[in-house]
Order: sequence, then C-alpha cells, then structure tokens
Amino acid sequence: MTSRQPTHAALWPLRFVSIEAVSGVVLLAAAALALIWANSPWSRSYEALWQVRPGLGVAGLIPPQDLRFWVNDGLMSVFFLVVGLEIRREMHQGVLSDLKVATLPIVAAAGGVVLPALLYLLANGDPATRRGWAIPTATDIAFAVGVLSLIGRSVPAALRMLLLTLAIIDDVVAILVIAFYYSGGVAAAGLLVIAAGVIAVLLLQWLGVRAALAYLLPGAVVWIG
Repeated sequence: MTSRQPTHAALWPLRFVSIEAVSGVVLLAAAALALIWANSPWSRSYEALWQVRPGLGVAGLIPPQDLRFWVNDGLMSVFFLVVGLEIRREMHQGVLSDLKVATLPIVAAAGGVVLPALLYLLANGDPATRRGWAIPTATDIAFAVGVLSLIGRSVPAALRMLLLTLAIIDDVVAILVIAFYYSGGVAAAGLLVIAAGVIAVLLLQWLGVRAALAYLLPGAVVWIG
C-alpha cells in the first residue's frame, strides 16, 4: 500500500460531504426515517425525542425550549438566511438583476398561493376543515433545495435561482397568513423589536459595514422579536 492510499481514504468523508447531492440524500433519508418512526409502534419515543429540552435559552427573553423549537425556529432561521443571501447576491449581480426575470418567480409564487387555496376550498365543504385552506399554500423550501441538489449541475443556474426565489416568497406569504389569520394576534412589541433590528441592519449596510460579526446583534434582535 502506498503512502497516498491512506490519505485518500482519510479524505474520502470530506469529499463525500462536499458533494452537493449529499444534502438532498440526507434530507430525503431523514424524512423517510421520521415518517417510518412516527408511524411505528415506537412512535411515543419519536414524540419524546422532540420534547427533549437541551437547556438552551436566552436569559430573560427565551426560556429553555424543546428540540422541536430549536429546529423549527433556530436551524430553519439559519437555513432561510443562507437561501436569502444567495437570492440577494443574484438580485445584485446575477440572473435576478433583470427586473423582467425577477418578476417571474413573484407572479409564480402568487399563483402557488392562490390556486392551491382555491382548490382546497372547492374540495372541502365542511366548515371545520375549510379553515385549513392555508395549509397547501406553503412550499417546503427545504425539500425544494434537496431535490435541486440531487439533480445537481444538470439544473441551469438561472432555473435554480428562479425556483429558490419562488419557494422562499411562497413560504414568506404562508408565514404571514399564519401570523395574521391563525394566530391569536400579532404582538405590537414584537413588531417594534423586529423593526428596530431591520433598521439597524439597513443602517449598517448604508454605512458600508461588511463584517459579518457586526450583523449578529441586530440579526439576533430580529429573531427574538
């Protein structure tokens, strides 16, 4: 065995993780495992896992929450941030910098919200179930990204960005619908906190601040709000 063979074997996990399709494979495999586990005789252990409290929290602001909260409100926020940054870059110097091209995913997202809601209402005559009309309006952007990563480089960059933009706009609209239609009400204090964080971010951009660390505090303020 040559000296290069052990090195090749040691670096294989790093090369495997760097392959774009890996994220899609892991996502779909995890989803399949979760579905099987949640519908198996061991479903109670599945629910118990999500209720585990890692002991993480923000003193005086966020008490320790369960694992479900940190995945939904924590990790998914980071995911949306990464996708949003990619879209922002494309808006400045990529395919979305053309207004005509950028308009397409916005119109498509509007159709992706309105049409599923109308079909749901047409298919459900029971008033009790009709309240769920907003459920089919959301696009699972995580799965959209996972499927795109599985296809890999065969997807043109322009098409990839259009699909990502469509998915994220669709999700934002669905979140707004949930916030204003299904929630008990929107807290004015929370909106003020979010507005303060957004203004701070815009001010940093106006000042030309490029250091990522400078945006951590206002970003955390927006997230807490």
